[in-house]
Amino acid sequence: MDTTLRDGEQTSGVSFSASEKLTLAKLLLEELKVDRIEVASARVSEGELQAVQQITEWAKVHNYLDKIEVLTFVDGGVSLDWMEKAGAISQNLLTKGSLNHLTHQLKKTPEQHFAEIAEIFKAASEKGIINNIYLEDWSNGMRNSKEYVFQFLDFLTTQPIKRVLLPDTLGILTHTETSEFISEIVQKYPQLHIDFHGHNDYDLGVANVMEAIKAGCHGLHLTINGMGERAGNAPMASAIAVINDFLPDVKINLNEKSLYKVSKLVSAFTGISIPANKPIVGDNVFTQTAGIHADGDSKKNLYFSDLMPERFGRKRKYALGKMSGKANIQKNLQELGLTLNDDELKKVTARIIELGDKKERVTKDDLPYIISDVLDTDYQQKVFVKSYVLTHSKGLRPSTTLSLEIDGKTFEENASGDGQYDAFMNALRKIYKAQNLVLPRLTDYAVRIPPGSASDALCETVITWDLDGKEFTSRGLDSDQTVSAIKATEKMLNLI
Repeated sequence: MDTTLRDGEQTSGVSFSASEKLTLAKLLLEELKVDRIEVASARVSEGELQAVQQITEWAKVHNYLDKIEVLTFVDGGVSLDWMEKAGAISQNLLTKGSLNHLTHQLKKTPEQHFAEIAEIFKAASEKGIINNIYLEDWSNGMRNSKEYVFQFLDFLTTQPIKRVLLPDTLGILTHTETSEFISEIVQKYPQLHIDFHGHNDYDLGVANVMEAIKAGCHGLHLTINGMGERAGNAPMASAIAVINDFLPDVKINLNEKSLYKVSKLVSAFTGISIPANKPIVGDNVFTQTAGIHADGDSKKNLYFSDLMPERFGRKRKYALGKMSGKANIQKNLQELGLTLNDDELKKVTARIIELGDKKERVTKDDLPYIISDVLDTDYQQKVFVKSYVLTHSKGLRPSTTLSLEIDGKTFEENASGDGQYDAFMNALRKIYKAQNLVLPRLTDYAVRIPPGSASDALCETVITWDLDGKEFTSRGLDSDQTVSAIKATEKMLNLI
């Protein structure tokens, strides 16, 4: 059962709109193919009622109504009336699974609590509503008041219920306790259908899911991206991968290929980004960074595991940076359909390492620009832009102070202009005029960035120059547009 739309919505700052809930409900049931979805808590708000009404109307048409579940409360039947208005037919009744909660929160005896629950179940059955029951704080109940839990389960064997839902409400269980507690209950109450609902406060959610299955539980409650209160719930993607890879006797219906798509949609709807290193769905988890790994992948897939990205509708990537090495770069070149000789590959590798050392972000789409930039430097450098200061203040013209080295001699000048690059060129012209040197005329200036790039992407500046009627171009590459233009200009100075 996916409970992203109910328990996942308890993530701080998250609230799905009615249309978002309906969209996700459709995706979870039809594409991801989960068995059930818990979509709301009864009585929360008018908006919640409208959302559930939209979901149940759609579910009726597509024969999914018995898969739509709502959290209800021991409230004398008020939640049941709400469910009827909402059109839902499966309730997950929230009750107290530990004596501590029962005594201090409800201030009732077990007998009083059970009597109220029995009345709710009777009324629900008369309305044609399916009964499931949460034993809230069950994990602490098993630790500290096991006799109460068994008294409760004894009572439930006499009731018209479909499933018993056992939540580790505060995420306190170790994998050993999960195994012991679930085993004990499954063996003692073979007639009950047992669901395990794990939280992730100690980052043990997936381990506890695995142990709960091995111990014989019959159902799991998971959320997309591990959404939920505090540290969240056991995450769907990781749990599914673990089941499919390590529990071969357990058969599930989920479509792995849709996990990433649903994960990204939930992230978009909630505004909560997915950590880049989150297993299965994080941006970096199928990215090889070290060159030795890319090299190994080319030699009998030495660094592959059963977690192949294609299973989840994804592709393996090879990061470009100071750790890349030639193997990573070659993998990216293959995807782009480009080939370089050994000497060219060495130059490109050196440039990517240089960019990585400066913490520049390099992507596959940057490669054609880097190649163009590097292979455009086949000259002996005699002119160096040693240093410059670019200033741009409100109400004042931009200015540049430039230090330039020509044939081993250093010259400095300052100039203003209509923009920072114009000011740089004016300072450059002063230096060249003082040395009786001729500069070409700038005839065209174009800036390009890789498609889909962010604001911190590399940009390429291509400048066309005219010298005595002959045109030529120079290129510069940097994450700062003005700096890339200065680099293109430095190349020009060494070409003339």
